[in-house]
Amino acid sequence: MTDSRDPNTAPDARPAPGTTDRPLRILIGADTFSPDVNGSARFSEHLASGLASRGHDVHVVAPSAGRKHGTWKEVYDGHVITAHRLYSWRWYPHDWLRFAMPWRIRQNSARIIDEVQPDVVHFQSHIIIGRGLSTEAEKRGIRIVGTNHFMPENMLAFTGIPKFLQNWAIGLAWAAARRSFLRADAVTAPTRRAADYFEKETGLHDVYAISCGVDASLFVPDFAPHTENRVIFVGRVTGEKHLDVLLKAIQLLPDSLDVKLDIVGGGDQLKNLQTMAQQLGIGDRVTFTGYVTEEEKQRLYTRATVFAMPSIAELQSIATMEAMASGLPVVAADAMALPHLVHDGENGYLFAPGDAQQLADRLERVLTLPQEELDRFKNESLRIVEAHDIQRTLTTFEHIYRGEPVPEAPHPVSSTPPA
Repeated sequence: MTDSRDPNTAPDARPAPGTTDRPLRILIGADTFSPDVNGSARFSEHLASGLASRGHDVHVVAPSAGRKHGTWKEVYDGHVITAHRLYSWRWYPHDWLRFAMPWRIRQNSARIIDEVQPDVVHFQSHIIIGRGLSTEAEKRGIRIVGTNHFMPENMLAFTGIPKFLQNWAIGLAWAAARRSFLRADAVTAPTRRAADYFEKETGLHDVYAISCGVDASLFVPDFAPHTENRVIFVGRVTGEKHLDVLLKAIQLLPDSLDVKLDIVGGGDQLKNLQTMAQQLGIGDRVTFTGYVTEEEKQRLYTRATVFAMPSIAELQSIATMEAMASGLPVVAADAMALPHLVHDGENGYLFAPGDAQQLADRLERVLTLPQEELDRFKNESLRIVEAHDIQRTLTTFEHIYRGEPVPEAPHPVSSTPPA
């Protein structure tokens, strides 16, 4: 991997496929990809379609979504990619996760790499597909880029591993990550905090912080005075999102605010949270939409007053960036990468993770802001999210794929001068 933290210095790596602007043949490896709904899958999808929109020949290796497997064309955001769908099994402790066969991954990776002859291999996790692709690409002297979206703690609930063995399992997972990412010429993570976390856990260094990016043009801010107090959460309905804290916070808000909550997304905790909402006496004010279309999701963002993100395990949070692109103030847990997006007192508020009362207090503060102050928060969200434009992300990865100097990413700073 690269030996320099300076983003303006070219990585000291194996020869790049060239420094011209010719289209590249890019092979992306993803253990989770569409139709899966999660941050890593969505980033991989938008990366693939965005690169295809720029004229690159994009191939994606991912588990099959069902019994059908093989190679065919798939269309995302109106752009065609070549999908290599590997025979997969369903992981039944999880509500949708499928995985390719670990004992066949090197054979499959070798076959696909030899067929595609890529200029660069970009893997999105080390678990199965990234391990196979990085091993076979290294043998062939092909440039390798690795991006980490993985937190082993998020998977523990679905492994059945007893609690007393979980720290041991986490250590094994990070050791496996280190072995795969050591093969990469460049390693990235979605934020600086995520990069630092990865470096600490693996002992690797010089990880680039590159935003997953968001296409702000797809989202519609609404500055009309709101006629109802509506809180929205978008994401997987799973344990690490701590949605129980959000439900408790809604129950703690004054009845006079008549707050409505939309929980947009699906997951293994959906039924449990529906039951909890009824037990808290807020069942008539909470809507669990399940999975929705992109268009419906955008509409739900636009009509909301504030976005809430109680999760403590966000390496970036694409949903939070989408909410900001919709001009929403954000109330988020002061954990992992969320403080990169939420500037306390400027475009929203941070709260102590797990503290339902503090979350309720912060939500109440936003919901009772005078319109002028609310508009200031909304405009600040729009300003901060500009630094996460998907086109900038695509350009940065193009430079990395070619082994060129990487443009320094802008870092949104507080708009309030220090006292």
